Amino acid sequence: MKKAITDIRGEDSAELQAKLRDLRKEQWKLQFRGAAAESAKSTRSREVKLTIARIMTVLGERTRKAEVKQ
Repeated sequence: MKKAITDIRGEDSAELQAKLRDLRKEQWKLQFRGAAAESAKSTRSREVKLTIARIMTVLGERTRKAEVKQ
């Protein structure tokens, strides 16, 4: 589920909050996988981490923009 920042900006905030919640659950589950899947785990873990950061960046931008307009 690697997403570019432009794809993330195209979604509304409610969808992003739901995806953020799902990705955080997945990130938590990835921490407890066994060592047998270590290489796949690290790759997916990195993708999840970066996607979470992108979503949080977009949500933060929207929050700051809303505060400026008020």
